[in-house]
Amino acid sequence: MSELAPNLPPAHETGQALEHELAELIVAALNLEVPASAIDPEARLYGEGLGLDSIDILEIALVVSKHYGVQLRADDAANTQIFRSLRQLAAYVAAHRTN
Repeated sequence: MSELAPNLPPAHETGQALEHELAELIVAALNLEVPASAIDPEARLYGEGLGLDSIDILEIALVVSKHYGVQLRADDAANTQIFRSLRQLAAYVAAHRTN
């Protein structure tokens, strides 16, 4: 079945599972003192919500790029939407991952 749709992520790596995995990566990369399970998937990552700043977002972009093969550029106009929340980031990764 996977040969029919090679660009789609496996079902177990979409939705909540990918959100949790990304939350774990964010907590580890930024040395946050909150458990990954405490990150609300709908809460804003930047500014209000999780309270990350532009340097934190850059660090997340590097970790996501290394772990998933997803290229995130600092000058991409879509970054505001991509990093809006953990859920938005997970959706972007699921659609663009290469590994």
